[in-house]
Amino acid sequence: MQKFFRTVFAITILTGLLPAAPAAAQPLPQDVITVGTGTVPAGQVVDIPVFIRDTSGTPLGMDQPPGSKIQSYSIKVDYAPASSVQSITFTRAGITASLTPTFESSPTGPGTISLLDTFQESTNPIPFTLNAALPGNQVAHLLVTISPSAPPGAVTLTLDPTLTQLTDQMGSGATKETVAAGNLLLVNGAITVTAFVPALSTWALILLAASLAIIAIRMRL
Repeated sequence: MQKFFRTVFAITILTGLLPAAPAAAQPLPQDVITVGTGTVPAGQVVDIPVFIRDTSGTPLGMDQPPGSKIQSYSIKVDYAPASSVQSITFTRAGITASLTPTFESSPTGPGTISLLDTFQESTNPIPFTLNAALPGNQVAHLLVTISPSAPPGAVTLTLDPTLTQLTDQMGSGATKETVAAGNLLLVNGAITVTAFVPALSTWALILLAASLAIIAIRMRL
């Protein structure tokens, strides 16, 4: 019996000396950039909102000290098929519409468009709502004119995971948020294109109204 207790005691001591199993790695908090969705007939214009969600615990945000706020963003959107898009613009909207950037550019290329904005924190702080419900605060929008010859289907709006990023007003590398760093999440969007419906001219509408009126009169007789 004493031998049994000595064995149990030894096992207990050895177990206590063993290193504990490492805890599962916790995912990093992530700010979120989202491109919205929309539905539009071919030949028409659709307004697609773009959002940023400021999440607590990330390197940048309203919960961080001065100098570490989201005051600059680079958002690059690739759209496909490019042949379905007649024209596209990318401009500020929502909480950034009334702000004055120190730098702004919207470069374009075949099947791609970007928006780069930087705002001075002391004079033009971006008024994010910390931990707002997804998708967060609107900061920009895409105005997309669909080609009249575009076939029904989807135009994908894909955020570039390398060039889409958030920074402070100085572009500091220490607080830059990227997909590669694990502290930025990207949510892509899409446009659903429906069949083209030609608009009736004024005279066509008048003739249609007259025809309907005549039919209604005849049905009463």
